[in-house]
Amino acid sequence: MQPDQDGDVAAALLGWYDTERRDLPWRTPPGIRPDPYRVWLSEIMLQQTTVKAVIGYFEKFVSRWPTVEALAAADLDEILSAWAGLGYYTRARNLHRCARKVVEQYGGQFPRSEVELLKLPGIGPYTAAAIAAIAFDEQATPVDGNVERVVARLFGVQEPLPAAKPTLRHLAAKLTPARRTGDFAQAMMDLGATVCTPRRPSCLMCPLSRHCVAQANGWQAVIPAKVDKGERPIRFGVAFLALREDGCVLLRRRPDTGLLARMMEVPTTEWLENPRVLAEALRAAPVRADWWQVPGQVVHTFTHFRLELIVYRAVVPIESPLTFWADPSRCQWIPRRELHRKALPSLMRKVITHGLREM
Repeated sequence: MQPDQDGDVAAALLGWYDTERRDLPWRTPPGIRPDPYRVWLSEIMLQQTTVKAVIGYFEKFVSRWPTVEALAAADLDEILSAWAGLGYYTRARNLHRCARKVVEQYGGQFPRSEVELLKLPGIGPYTAAAIAAIAFDEQATPVDGNVERVVARLFGVQEPLPAAKPTLRHLAAKLTPARRTGDFAQAMMDLGATVCTPRRPSCLMCPLSRHCVAQANGWQAVIPAKVDKGERPIRFGVAFLALREDGCVLLRRRPDTGLLARMMEVPTTEWLENPRVLAEALRAAPVRADWWQVPGQVVHTFTHFRLELIVYRAVVPIESPLTFWADPSRCQWIPRRELHRKALPSLMRKVITHGLREM
C-alpha cells in the first residue's frame, strides 16, 4: 500500500462503520460524544475478555454504579463480588482505585490526554489510547489484537508477532484520520472482530479488500505470523470442600496480594509444579474429617499456567474446629444459598460444582 492511499482507507472504513457497526451498550451513534465513564468501564472489562462475556457485567455495573462517583464510594468487596466470574481480578481492584483517584484528584472528570490517563491505576498504553480516542476524539490510536491483525494483513507485514508490534503501531497511527478518531478506532476493532477474523476472514465483505496486500497475495492464513509460545506449565493442588451439617460451606479469603487477591476460595493447598506433593495433601486439610476424593479433577487455565486440582469433600459437625492450616482468621462458614453473593472466581465455582457431584 502506498502512503497516499491512507486517506482512502480511513474513508472506506468509516463509511462501512456508519452502517455496519456493532450495537454495544457502551457505544453511542456516530457523531455523539460518549460518556467517558462508560468508555473507561467497558475498556477495562474488555481487557483480555470477549465482548460477549462483558456485556452482561457492564450492564450490571452501570445499573448498580451509574457514575464514577458511585463506583468510587462502593466497598471493594462489593465490586469484587459483582466482578466474580469475569476473571483477571486485578482489574476489579484497579477499577476501584482508579475511580477513587478520578474523584479525588480530577474532580470526577476523566483526563482527556493519553499522558494523564496513563497516570491512573489499571490503565496501560492501549486503554489510554482507546479512552482518549473514543471518549474525547483525541488524536490517539489504540492497537489491540484485532487492529494488529487488520494492519498486518493490510500492509502485508510478514515479521512475526510480538517483534512486529512497533511496526504495526506505527502503521496504524499513519492510517488514523485527524477527525472521527474515536469512530475510526472502533471501526478497526469491529473489522478485526467480525470480518478480518483470525481464521477464514470474510474478504469479500471487507471494505478494505482492494487495498489489502494479504488479500492480493493470498497470505491471509499466514499473516500475522506468531512465534510459538510453547505449552503452559502445569501446577497441581488439592481443594477441600468442607460442608457443615447445617448446610454451610467453608470459604477462605485469599491474601491481599497475588493471584486472585482478596477473592473468596475453597481452601486449597499451594499450587506447585510437582504432583508428588498431592500424596501428603490431607495433612493440610482445614478440618479434621473423613475426607472423600471426588472422582476426576478440576482443570483451569490461567494466563501463564494450567492448574489441575483434586477435590476432597467432607461433611463435618457444626462445632468442628478449624486446623492451623486453614488459617482460621481468613475463613468463614457461608450458607450454600448465599454463595452466589460472594466474590468467588470462576475457578472456585468450578470446584464447588465438581465437589457437589454425586450428592
